[in-house]
Amino acid sequence: MISVIVTYQVKPDFVAQNKANIQTFLADFEKLDASKFNYTVLLKEDGVSFVHYSRYSDEEMQAELLNVPSFKAFQQMRDASGLNDSHQVEILQLLGSEGKLV
Repeated sequence: MISVIVTYQVKPDFVAQNKANIQTFLADFEKLDASKFNYTVLLKEDGVSFVHYSRYSDEEMQAELLNVPSFKAFQQMRDASGLNDSHQVEILQLLGSEGKLV
């Protein structure tokens, strides 16, 4: 199992576009085998900080998801918007999980 958290801040004038881009790639993720991954996007209380939490069954599933064209377009637009060095990627070790709240 691969678990990753990505955090970043966008400029206030890009928040609405970022949210729209997220909805676009999430709709495309619905076409993938949901038994092999979980992808969650959260917005922090400040309204400009986003958290993406993803879990993948294996590297193959991770690569498939990361290569979805709308996801790649989202990343390009997000990065071009100016992230002021706020972008962080953390690899996590899963110790356990319980429940199925969506």
